[in-house]
Amino acid sequence: MRLSIVIVNWNTRAYLLEALESIHAQMPDVGWEVIVVDNASHDGSGAAVADRYPGVHLIENGDNAGYARGNNQGIERSSGEFVLLLNPDVVLPPSTLERAMAILSGASNAAALGVRLVGADGVVQRSIRGFPTPLAVACEALGLSRLFPHSRLLASYRMPWFDYDAPSEVDQPMGTFLLIRRAALESIGALDERFPIFFNEVDWCLRARRKGFTILYTPEVEILHYGGASTRQAAPAMAWESRRGLLRFLRKHYPGPQYAPLYWVAVWTSWLYAGWTGIRRSRRSG
Repeated sequence: MRLSIVIVNWNTRAYLLEALESIHAQMPDVGWEVIVVDNASHDGSGAAVADRYPGVHLIENGDNAGYARGNNQGIERSSGEFVLLLNPDVVLPPSTLERAMAILSGASNAAALGVRLVGADGVVQRSIRGFPTPLAVACEALGLSRLFPHSRLLASYRMPWFDYDAPSEVDQPMGTFLLIRRAALESIGALDERFPIFFNEVDWCLRARRKGFTILYTPEVEILHYGGASTRQAAPAMAWESRRGLLRFLRKHYPGPQYAPLYWVAVWTSWLYAGWTGIRRSRRSG
């Protein structure tokens, strides 16, 4: 088996069917499989997939197991030399899969590959970030990254200076389209399910880096990404879960007492900033 595509879905039926259509329209002439893990959707996603794409391996969970667990279920079921973790709210142009596999195949030390994401408005999405170290998070929370957007030190997390037209080694591409080499996956391990929604791919990429692998970004492969189809359905809860995920990430990877004051200040400042921003938006809309 050459390629396994894993899609975790939650109530994004229309997007999912469009993604599957784009996949089946350009599948490579090699062994491949598509695995859809449905997290207890109530919009008929599972039935629609079973009806329109009977060749897809469908895993239907009785409850929402989370993004990390859903991907791990798909990975456990997969057998491909390459495993593509793919969001349901994307459309893949022709030759996307062949070109992505060719690029990753040509980089023997690369664990995974991210591609250029373009929104429905035609704008390239800022999908590459650095690792959220305590210093990077503090700079974000205190506004230093916005004051000095070209600083490689102070703006190292959101990286507003990143060149999306140039291929490069990166810390962490957005997990919307993450093509992973099976051999690297076996060495690094699956996603950490303590990060059910956010930061599981960030954690995986950091573990890959510490194992000596690289992560690649290429602008030579470009896909359409609508963005946030699942998370918009529970926006306040997702904002809270994102901050919880960040705190878990910092605790896991920077556990020393010397880091504790820095990341607690950073996380709490970001919470306060998010709350203040929400109040301002409410006042404007009111």
